[in-house]
Parts: sequence; structure tokens; C-alpha cells
Amino acid sequence: MKMRQQEPKVVVIGGGTGLSAMLKGIKKYTSHISAVVTVADNGGGSGKIREEMGIMPPGDIRNCLVALANTEPIMEKVLQYRFKEGSLKGQNLGNLFLAALTDITGSFEQAVKLTGNVLAITGKVIPVTLENIHLCAQFENGKSIEGETQIVEYGKLNQSLIKEIALNPTNPRPVKEVIYALQEADLIILGPGSLYTSLIPNLLVDLVPMLIERSRAKKIYVANIMSQPGETTGFSIEEHLRILEKYIGNNVIHSVIVNNEIIPDEYLNQYIEEGADILRFDPQNEIWHHVKRVEAPLVKIFKDKKFVRHDSEKLAECIFKEFFN
Repeated sequence: MKMRQQEPKVVVIGGGTGLSAMLKGIKKYTSHISAVVTVADNGGGSGKIREEMGIMPPGDIRNCLVALANTEPIMEKVLQYRFKEGSLKGQNLGNLFLAALTDITGSFEQAVKLTGNVLAITGKVIPVTLENIHLCAQFENGKSIEGETQIVEYGKLNQSLIKEIALNPTNPRPVKEVIYALQEADLIILGPGSLYTSLIPNLLVDLVPMLIERSRAKKIYVANIMSQPGETTGFSIEEHLRILEKYIGNNVIHSVIVNNEIIPDEYLNQYIEEGADILRFDPQNEIWHHVKRVEAPLVKIFKDKKFVRHDSEKLAECIFKEFFN
């Protein structure tokens, strides 16, 4: 456990595996964590539960709850358990647990809070909205697609980039706790995670971008390590920043955390074959005149699955060193 100076109030915004991985590290530095999570997911087990039971997609929420858990490891394994046989094949027990609690309490928000209590989590996990939202994208070729999974697949298959992204319905109301968390934050962290499908959906919720812009908190963007096929193919870190600034305003982000660790070719080549590449930056770009770039070795390689992620502990250390700087 790191020595805590004065524990800052931290809001992290995103979704997907990037957000949950980061949470594991930052909970060692502060107990005041509010994880604001997108609910636009419509794929996999989450999508099936969403469609059949009419509740918020629980997958990203579940991953964040488990990442912040301080309970017996067996409970984490139980909530991450995925059935391998029968009619439940492919479904996740934690998703079903959240669905059951939603039915029992009549509230997805309450179900998330109760699950947090069961897992004795550090901080809290908050769905950004409780409205039934769907992600919509217009591609550069003029095609419009609805649904997060469908957007990603279309981009990959047609090699067309996203021109505009929106929510249906537009401007959904944020959960009240999201408003309070952003108003009280000392540090707001955006990312890591898919730019258009994990991060920006949160910024399309009413009041959220305004609250981020007006907040006195330090704002840090954690850049992804790799680009994402069909979503950010060929993008630089500067392009990621410019797109974010479209939603939250210019000169709002103070610092960007960038990985500078070399990835071994045996892992990098696999990503390149799938249409991804290392996110690169131009140190001479004018955007670095008003945004501080913080470079650090942040890679963790999972040799068994042959994929690359942020190292939770190294990333958290980098973030809080920058915050207290």
C-alpha cells in the first residue's frame, strides 16, 4: 500500500477492459474513487441480458466492481465465472447476479450499489445514465449504423472511419451521483479505452462535458497503447486529443499519459495482422503547447493470451505522480 498524502477525490470515465484494469492500480492510492461507466454496450452476454430482460448492460459495470473489490478472491472468481455448457453457455454469472438484484430491488442503480457492498469495493461504480441508450455512428462513406457491436464490426469489415457519433435518445439524463462526483473531483481521468465506443458515449450524456470543462480538477487522459481496427485505424495520439476536445472543449485536458515501452515483435506483429498498430505521436505537434505529455513504460504482456495491456500498478503510479506534481 502506498503512503496516502491527502486522499484525492478521483473520477474515472470510460468503459471496457481498459477502465477496469486501471482501477486495480489506483485504489491503492485513494479510497475516494467514482468510476463512471458507459452503458451503451449491446454485444455478448451483456447485450443478451439487455435485450431479454430490459436492463442496463452489466458487463463493464461488473468488471469495474470486481477491479475495486476487497473481498475473498473466490467471490471475484464467482462473479467473473462464465458458463461453458448448456443453455447458459457463454453467459457470465456476475451479469446474472446483477440482473437478479435489479429484478429484486426494481433498480439497476441499487443493484450496482448492493453488489459493491457484497464485494466491499473501494469507492463506487456508477452507470453514467439509467436511460436505455444506443450508440449511433455515421461513417465517412455515408453509412449510418446503430449499436456498439454493429459499429465496430462495420468499421472493421468496410475499412471506413467514423465521422460522427451520437446517442439515441440524445442527451440522456446523467445519474445524480455522476453530477456530484464531477463537482467534487480533484482529479478526472479519461480512458484508457475505446475512443468512440467506451469513452465518448459518456461525454454524450447531458451535463457531463460541461461539468468536466468547468471542474477545477486536474484532468488527465490516458492514451491507449494500440489503435483499434475499424474505430481508430491510423489515428495518432494527437487525433485522439482533438476528437476529445470536440466534446469537452479546447485546453481542458491538462496531461496525457503515453506509453513509451517497446513491445516485442512477436506480440506487435499479431496486432498489425489484425489491423492495429502502436499509437504514435509527433513531439513537434502544436497540441503539445497546451497539453503536457507524460511518457512512461506502462506495458504488461499476457504471454498465454498474447495480448498487451496497461500495467495497472505502473499506470497508477504514473497518474498520481503527475497529479501530485
